[in-house]
Amino acid sequence: MSKTSSASKIKMKSFEDLFGTNEVVGAKNISGEIRDIPLNSLHTFRNHPFKVREEKLDELVESVKQHGVLVPGIARMRPQGGYEIIAGHTRKAACELAGLDTMPMFIRNLNDDEATIVMVDSNIQREDILPSERARAYSMRYYAMKHQGIKGNGSSLELMSEETGENQKKIQRYIRLARLNDGLLDLLDANKLGLVQGVDISFLNEQEQQWVLDAMFDMNIFPNTQQSARLKAFSRENTLDQNGVRDILMPDLVANKSRKVTFKADKLDEYFDEKYTEEMITDIIVDLLNEWKKRG
Repeated sequence: MSKTSSASKIKMKSFEDLFGTNEVVGAKNISGEIRDIPLNSLHTFRNHPFKVREEKLDELVESVKQHGVLVPGIARMRPQGGYEIIAGHTRKAACELAGLDTMPMFIRNLNDDEATIVMVDSNIQREDILPSERARAYSMRYYAMKHQGIKGNGSSLELMSEETGENQKKIQRYIRLARLNDGLLDLLDANKLGLVQGVDISFLNEQEQQWVLDAMFDMNIFPNTQQSARLKAFSRENTLDQNGVRDILMPDLVANKSRKVTFKADKLDEYFDEKYTEEMITDIIVDLLNEWKKRG
């Protein structure tokens, strides 16, 4: 028995049975059909914000080899031929690695805005979403909803908050973060650039953002909230230049050379009794830090 035939036996009465009733807001057509589509006819969603996770892909490949694709993806027909994947990019990659030629897809008749909303909603609840992915996804969904005029009883932002469980302020921040260039978004994903700092820098134009990115790499330093606020203020006043960016970031570099860390006595008493001298405590802390550094 072929691996694709096992998937073809799965019977679904409706879209709701497979994906739930509230995945698409405002979609006019919730009907569709499942077809086995050649992999070379399936194309990535335009500006798809989510990355394929290699560690999860390996597990999925083994599952596909043994059982086939148990849950069909979602796609729509393209005017230029073939199909655009709305949900199922990782499943397609797994099918390719598993040596399959086709993949079961739920074919739907969706316009651009509807397809964007389904694409985001089918991925956004994953636990391992990166900040850059959430930023781009929220931005795409927000503007798709605005373009459709979806408001319900409130604004598009209020509706997004209700549907995602995120507060409006946080959604607004992520939408702003989508304006960062790719290099800054990479630093955001690597936890080297904070969310608050990222939002501030998102107000800078493309050239200014590149100056900030170059300065961070050249000086190996990343802005704190005070520095990012200054960058935003200077940009708003049209007085920010490349040297100014470095001047704003430089003070922190000087301050780091004379850092001093102190501990409250009651904190130290939790770990060291009276027989430990200050010198002994310092030596132990340094030894522990060296051990921590070795472990990476």
